[in-house]
Amino acid sequence: MPNRSDISFGYLINDVTRLFRKHFDRRATRFGLTRAQWRAVKRLHVCEGITQAELAEILEMEPIAIGRVIDRLQAGGFVERRADPADRRLWRLHLTARARAVAADMEEISRGLRTDATRDIPGADVEKCVEVLERMKENLQALDVREP
Repeated sequence: MPNRSDISFGYLINDVTRLFRKHFDRRATRFGLTRAQWRAVKRLHVCEGITQAELAEILEMEPIAIGRVIDRLQAGGFVERRADPADRRLWRLHLTARARAVAADMEEISRGLRTDATRDIPGADVEKCVEVLERMKENLQALDVREP
C-alpha cells in the first residue's frame, strides 16, 4: 500500500472531478444539457438578465466558448437573448420556461450525485473536507495576486 504522502493531491482531486463529471453527464443526458450548459443555466437562474460577457467572467470561461454554449442553449429553447434597453450593443440573457422546468430535476441530479459520492462518510468529515478545499482555493487564488 503506498504511503499517503506519496499520493499526488492534485491527481486525486482531478480523478474525483473527472468521476463527478462522468456520472453527472450520464444522469443528465435525458434533459439534453451538457455540464457546461447546465452551469450556465444554473448561474442564470441566480443572475438572470446578465450579459454574455458577465456570464463568461462568472463561469471563468472565454467569451467565445460561452458564446457557443449560449448559442446551443438558445437553439434548444433554454435561453433567450434580449436587447438591453440602455445599450443596443448588449444582449441580456434570460431563461425560458423550458429551462425553468428542468432546473429542479437537474438540481436533484446534483444532490443525488453528492449523496452517492459521500455515502458512508460522516457529515462532519464532509464539512471539514469542504472547509479545507475552500481554504486551498483561497490560498491558490492569493497566488494570482502575488505572482505577476
